[in-house]
Amino acid sequence: MAREFSSVGVVGLGTMGAGIVEVFARNGVDVVAVEISEAALERGRATLTGSTDRAVARGKLAEADRDALLSRVNFQVGLGALHAVDLVIEAVPEHLDLKQRIFAELDRVCKPEAILATNTSSLSVTEISVATTRPHQVIGIHFFNPAPVMKLVEVVRTVVTSAEVVADVEALCERLGKVDVTISDRAGFIANALLFGYLNHAVSMFESRYATREDIDAAMKLGCGLPMGPLALMDLIGLDTAYEILDTMYRRGGRDRRHAPVPLIKQMVTAGLLGRKSGRGFYTYERPGSPVVVPDEQTPVTTDPALTDGPREIAKVGTGNARSELASPAAGTRIGTGNARSELASPAAGSRIGIVGSGTMATGIIEVFAKAGYEVVSVTRGAEKSAKVFEAVKTSLNKGVVRGKLSEADRDEALGRITWSATLDHLADVDLVVEAVVEELSVKKALFASLDEICKPGVVLATTTSSLPVIDVAMATQRPADVVGLHFFNPAPIMPLVEVVRTIRTSPETTATARAVCAAIGKTGVVCGDRSGFIVNALLFPYLNDAVKMLEANYSTAEDIDHAMKLGCGYPMGPFELLDVVGLDVSLAIQRELYLELREPGFAPAPLLEHLVTAGYLGRKTGRGFRDHTRR
Repeated sequence: MAREFSSVGVVGLGTMGAGIVEVFARNGVDVVAVEISEAALERGRATLTGSTDRAVARGKLAEADRDALLSRVNFQVGLGALHAVDLVIEAVPEHLDLKQRIFAELDRVCKPEAILATNTSSLSVTEISVATTRPHQVIGIHFFNPAPVMKLVEVVRTVVTSAEVVADVEALCERLGKVDVTISDRAGFIANALLFGYLNHAVSMFESRYATREDIDAAMKLGCGLPMGPLALMDLIGLDTAYEILDTMYRRGGRDRRHAPVPLIKQMVTAGLLGRKSGRGFYTYERPGSPVVVPDEQTPVTTDPALTDGPREIAKVGTGNARSELASPAAGTRIGTGNARSELASPAAGSRIGIVGSGTMATGIIEVFAKAGYEVVSVTRGAEKSAKVFEAVKTSLNKGVVRGKLSEADRDEALGRITWSATLDHLADVDLVVEAVVEELSVKKALFASLDEICKPGVVLATTTSSLPVIDVAMATQRPADVVGLHFFNPAPIMPLVEVVRTIRTSPETTATARAVCAAIGKTGVVCGDRSGFIVNALLFPYLNDAVKMLEANYSTAEDIDHAMKLGCGYPMGPFELLDVVGLDVSLAIQRELYLELREPGFAPAPLLEHLVTAGYLGRKTGRGFRDHTRR
């Protein structure tokens, strides 16, 4: 039978502490809220009152319930007020000596059977517990910010925490409407251990000027569906807090270089650039504590000064005529609904886009450009493949009509803008070529060498590669300044992000043109250098690899790790769900490329991932990966 907690104490009434007080009081538990001084106590009271008033204003809490909630909270100065509570949760700043002093005093003040808990997110619960004479009754209860909203609680047991205490706390979490994951005492626990390696890596990207802060954040939000970009999240957490967590994990977690704080973080903390709470961090805010970002010297201007040459004109054109049915899509014919046309439109009709390839990505890109009003020349390796691509594009457009996102007229016009060809020669007059063929360097290099001979001067040649060096492809031509990467995400008609990859030979004009084209087709283009993984994969896959290593070490289960990242960090999918969707073989190949290029020891593929791929467990596509999908 789980213990009934009739009263709890909370020590420290900052944002987190006040949130924990609210969680308990909302659920009918009497709370003794303790601070070090009257001034600090009043700040904590104001934080709690402000949070509950906002909930009332948003219609999420009745006024009567708010009043009842506040009546359950007894605000006091000094730890002596906690003498009769059943559980104490400490939520003071992340300093081990401070927490140890508090726990030593709580041990003296609290009744013998009281459970003592710490909300630490990175420090050793064991080291905190030994400051007491009751380490078996000390446990970690790690809430996530904002505590009233976030569902996850990490319950952290030490090697001496009693099983009864763990069971009692797990039952309490259920009473509070939280989802708990119970884990052992390890640096960073689950969520922070996975999150902060990723955040640190993002800061490193920014520090090296690999990409702008806006592009890094946009890439992770739009490419991965994350609720916030990494640099904006660092500002929300607080750079001082982030530094302390990273430094602690580095020292306690085997000195993994991925957790060694990037020097820029320490420099910003020293300069007082702490994020939202100081009014300036990676971004500048309206005032300290405000979430409103205001322009500063790093804010991009309308005309990017790095791209002063400006984009080349790649104009949209009107709809062309088309053939009423698919007979045999011979080279140079147009397929769609309307009249047939046997050859490509005259260049005078407007600029056109050439797309080479017949796979899923090529099909999606054809649809994107055609719907955006561009005339498209699709080149495949034969009439049969062109027919399949045509059917795929038509089917996708029809789905748009059924869902009410596209009119029948818009569908017909989009199809009418596409010309189907089986020869590269029909790309002689296009103004942009997008290559989306198989991900093999030799094939791409041969294709670009041919394009170099066929296409007119000034044409932008783009590759959709997600892993190969763009410079290798560019140097297969005599015009490397005109070659750029345009990494679309799958499915291209839906995903709003395109990574614009510039090599050391790509001209500013070409980069500007590529970004302008992204805007014209309704995508967000983020510019980055020609480095393995670009932005998204370089940040995403090491995080996924870290999750596999955590599972491999038997620290937690795949289910609990997924829960931690979805409920604790707001990720749309847990790492193992995502790995099974992406494919373990694809994930392993990307991780190997990152490791081979960057030679970072922490990027070495997890042996468990390699073993699963060897065994043929590739994820959903084979029915089994980290989970067995045949039973679902």
